[in-house]
Amino acid sequence: MPKPYYITTAIHYPNGRPHIGHAYEMIAADTIARFQRQAGRDVRFQTGTDEHGLKMVQTARGRDMEVRALADEMSGYFRDMAEKLDISCDRFIRTVESDHYAASQAIWQAMADAGDLYLDRYEGWYSVRDEAFYEEKELTEGEGGQKLSPQGTPVEWTAEETWFFRLSKYQQPLLDFYAANPDFIRPESRRNEILRFVEGGLADLSVSRTSFDWGVPVPGSPGHVMYVWVDALTNYITGVGYPDDKAMFEKFWPADLHLIGKDIVRFHTVYWPAFLMSAQLPLPKQVFGHGFLLNRGEKMSKSVGNVVDPMALAELYGVDTLRYFLLRDVSFGQDGTFSDEAIVTRANADLSNSFGNLAQRTLAFIAKNLEGALPEAGKGDPADAELLAAVRQGTAEFRAQFEKLALSQALEAWMQAVFACNAYIDTQAPWALRKTDPERMHAVLGTLIRAIRDLAIAILPVVPASANKLLDFLGAKDRDHAALEDSGWYEALAAKGFRISPPTPIFPRLELKTAEGETA
Repeated sequence: MPKPYYITTAIHYPNGRPHIGHAYEMIAADTIARFQRQAGRDVRFQTGTDEHGLKMVQTARGRDMEVRALADEMSGYFRDMAEKLDISCDRFIRTVESDHYAASQAIWQAMADAGDLYLDRYEGWYSVRDEAFYEEKELTEGEGGQKLSPQGTPVEWTAEETWFFRLSKYQQPLLDFYAANPDFIRPESRRNEILRFVEGGLADLSVSRTSFDWGVPVPGSPGHVMYVWVDALTNYITGVGYPDDKAMFEKFWPADLHLIGKDIVRFHTVYWPAFLMSAQLPLPKQVFGHGFLLNRGEKMSKSVGNVVDPMALAELYGVDTLRYFLLRDVSFGQDGTFSDEAIVTRANADLSNSFGNLAQRTLAFIAKNLEGALPEAGKGDPADAELLAAVRQGTAEFRAQFEKLALSQALEAWMQAVFACNAYIDTQAPWALRKTDPERMHAVLGTLIRAIRDLAIAILPVVPASANKLLDFLGAKDRDHAALEDSGWYEALAAKGFRISPPTPIFPRLELKTAEGETA
C-alpha cells in the first residue's frame, strides 16, 4: 500500500493581486500532487493565503478600509486563480480561520513549555516588505544611504517589547539534521546557502509584536500578537489537524514536500524546523526552493510596468497551455524566463504540431475509414514492438524524472516518445496502407492507439483537462499508473464494440495575441 503524501505551497501574502510567480508555484505543486495521486497515493495538497502582519495593516490603511475586509477581498483573488488554473488542492487555508488560531497558539505553548520563549526588548532592523528581521552584517546600502535587506528591500530601525525564541539553541541541532538529511533542502544551491548562514551563528529571534494587533494573540500576554512567520509556517500543521485531530496528523505529517520560492528558504529551513524541534514535532521531509520567473529576462516590477497577470495569460492561451509551458521551459529550481512568443512557440511545437496532430490524424482516420471501430490485430511488424517499447521507456523516464522533481527533464523524455510516434506514423503511412495492405494498416493504427493512450495517461498531471478529453475519445476510464500496465484494456474495449467518434482538436494551433486578445 503506497504511503500517504502531503504537499504544500507557501501560503501567499495577499497585500496585492496574484502574479505569475504565484501561479507557477501553484501549478508545479498541483502537477506533483496529481502525479502522486496517479501513483495510487492518498495525497493531501494545501495552498492558501497568509493574511496577518504589518504589510496588510499598511495596505488597508492606504485603501481606507478595515484590514479584515482587505484580507477577505484579496484572498478571494487567490482562490479564484486556483480554480481558474485547475488547482486540485484539498484545502485552501486562510490564516484568519479559527482552527489556525488554535494551532498557532498550541505550538506557541509547546515552545513555551520547552523553555524556548522569553520576554525582552527588541532593537534592530526590520523589513516590512519581507516581514523579516535582519542583522547589521546582512544589510547593504542603497540610494541616499537607505539600508537594504539581502532581498533589496528597505529596512527600518524597530524598538519594542517582544517575546524571543531561543533560535541560537538550535544552531547545532539544525546542522546535525542537515547532515543526516542531505535532501532536506533542495536544490543543492539553496542547501549550501543555508548551511553557510547557520554555520555563521544564529541570534535569538523576535517572535511577537506590540505595534499593531492584526495577528494571532500570544497566549497569556495581552497586547502581543505573534510574528507573522510563526503563524504563517504553522499553517502546514493546521491543515493536517494539529493539535486535535491526531489520526489525521499522524497520517500526513511530516509533510513530504514544502514547495516555496527561493526568497523564503531561510524561514522554512531554519526557523520552521527549529520551531518544530522545540515543540517536539517531526520535521518535514523536504523543502524545495524554486526560482523566479522573469518577463523577457527582466525581474517583474510594478514600477517598470511588466508585472503579468496569470489569469490573462490563461485566458489568451488556455490553462493547459500555460501549465505545460511553465513546467517544460523552466528548469525546476532555477530562474526562468517567459514571453508570449515563447508560450506560443512551445505550445505549437510540442502540443499542437507533435502530440495533438498525432492524436488528431490517427483518431480522425479511424473514425472516417473504420467507422470508428478499433483496429483489428492486423499484420504485425518489428517496428510496432519497437515503438511501444520506446513509449514505455519514455513514460518510465517521465515518471522517474518526476519523482526527482526534474519536471522539465520529465517532459523532455515524454516528448521523445511523442517524436518516436510521429516518425512511426510517417514511415508506416496508414493512409497508403489502406489501399495496398489493409491488414497491415490495422496493426499500425492499433499500435498508435495504444501509444497515444499511454502518452495521454502519462501527461495527465500536467495538462489534466486536455488529457482527459483525449482519453474520453479513447474510451479510457482507468487513468492511473496501473492503467499503463493493463495489457487487456484494448481487447476489452473492442469486445464491447467501442467506437471512436470524430475528434475535435485537443491542442488547436495558437496565434500570438496582444493583451487585448487581438492577433499580433
